[in-house]
Amino acid sequence: MPLYAVTMLLAGIGIPILAALNAALGTRIGSPIAAATILFCVALAASTLLLLIVGPQAVTRAATAPRHLFLGGLFVAFYVITVTIIAPRFGIGNAIFFVLLGQLISAAAIDHYGLFGARLSPLTLSRSIGIALMAAGVYVTQRV
Repeated sequence: MPLYAVTMLLAGIGIPILAALNAALGTRIGSPIAAATILFCVALAASTLLLLIVGPQAVTRAATAPRHLFLGGLFVAFYVITVTIIAPRFGIGNAIFFVLLGQLISAAAIDHYGLFGARLSPLTLSRSIGIALMAAGVYVTQRV
């Protein structure tokens, strides 16, 4: 479990960096959509390389997966495009604050109902207070 926590911490560290880099690229080249497209091309190359290393046989099983499981790609595209457009105007911190707030709300709902095969973790009063404290903490970091 500590390895999972550290890995996800690193992923979390990368999100604002991704936002800042892609926003800067979009500003520099004059097109947030082109910057997002370039990001996805780089991501496709990186994930394809990793797939070739760990074994491409899983791709053949994708044909039998329920189609709604592919919607994650649309959410990634929505995130990358919107943060690339909005972050330069709104600020990286403000953009990520609302992303984190949305993640807290969405994660609580997914866990509470066990959506998409997630481990069921009911939204108790103490969990609600914890999420509210996390949201308040992120808010305070943006207002101080």
